[in-house]
Amino acid sequence: MEDRDKLLADAEAHIFSTGIRDGGTQLCKANMKYGLAKIHWVQERLGLKPDATFISTPDMTITRNSARWRSGFGYGGKIAWGDGDLELVILNVKPNACGMLVGGIESMPECSELVNRLEKLKDRKMKIDGIEIQWDFHKSNHFIDLFWTKTLGEAKFPEYIFIIHSSSGELKGDNQKGFGFYYDHSPRLNDLAEKFDTPFGALQILTGSPAKEYYEFYCYAEQFAKKKRILAAEFLFGEFQLISNETHQGLLNMNEIILGCHQIQVNRPERVLPLVLKADLPAYLVKGIPNLEENEIESLGFTKRSQRLDVYNRLKNANIVPHGAGYTFPDLLNVCRTFGDKEHRYFEVDLLNDRGKKVLSDVREIPFQYRGRQVVLKALELNMCELVAKLVPRYVLKI
Repeated sequence: MEDRDKLLADAEAHIFSTGIRDGGTQLCKANMKYGLAKIHWVQERLGLKPDATFISTPDMTITRNSARWRSGFGYGGKIAWGDGDLELVILNVKPNACGMLVGGIESMPECSELVNRLEKLKDRKMKIDGIEIQWDFHKSNHFIDLFWTKTLGEAKFPEYIFIIHSSSGELKGDNQKGFGFYYDHSPRLNDLAEKFDTPFGALQILTGSPAKEYYEFYCYAEQFAKKKRILAAEFLFGEFQLISNETHQGLLNMNEIILGCHQIQVNRPERVLPLVLKADLPAYLVKGIPNLEENEIESLGFTKRSQRLDVYNRLKNANIVPHGAGYTFPDLLNVCRTFGDKEHRYFEVDLLNDRGKKVLSDVREIPFQYRGRQVVLKALELNMCELVAKLVPRYVLKI
């Protein structure tokens, strides 16, 4: 038990949270230490330094992907377990190339006409590289949003903007290219994976040439997802101005993954990224600012801990921006403790009304809301980004 407790304490020390202080952030942190502890345990058995980290964005929260959550991972930040060149991929973090396309148009189509086009799109058998596209705008948090544009500062954008949010679900399982990117959907990938029975449950990884092959396939899947969003935009809106088409849930290399955030590119300061809150609140277009700066690291209380753990440079080069608001839970105040066995975790939480406690396991089954503008304000406070446009909601399509 002592070794297990030490592993969890070491893992928790490698979590650097910039999240809003609410139930969503607390649940993420409570679960994430188990995922990091698994990676640390495996790193030691591979002869590596156990230094996997999670650096969050202000929208830090739970993941509603049950397998990812059960594996010990949350959402809203970057997980790193190497310098990018190490031939090691962690499969349980489950990259899927989810992202958002931002397009500009000069006139707003009638809602009924757009719905008709969307229904026709769903009926069309369109393919990319021989793989039939599965349109999924009705699933999960995928959507098509339309906005009126209010430009901030000197930037120029079209009068109306739409956002298409989707992934490459066609490639989760085995496909024409070979294995898929989800080990629990792809028998080929599951057979290829190295499985470790850690003190906190199973962890599936790839090393050596399979790790390189997987990353190459992921890069293909990301381009597939981007092409898919462009095809949808062209069919629905005709001619449009492409403003952004970026991934917020995917591998950056064999040792880093962004889960629910954007990675900025320092050599592309003009790059515009979407930050979407909820249907009844404005969204924003932002430009990322290299982060975190020394002052922000110090003000967050991260300096000494990150230097002691020798991960300070990961904070200095985090370069992440929130992509959305993240889930929050209006009746949950704080996580009191976590208990269970190797395969199951239970979270005892304080309730906001101070009347009893709640014990949770599967977070998909608890009521949630999306956070609001406080995520934007926190990102600005930490100097992660600047606002270049405010997007006023017109309507959302979930069909």
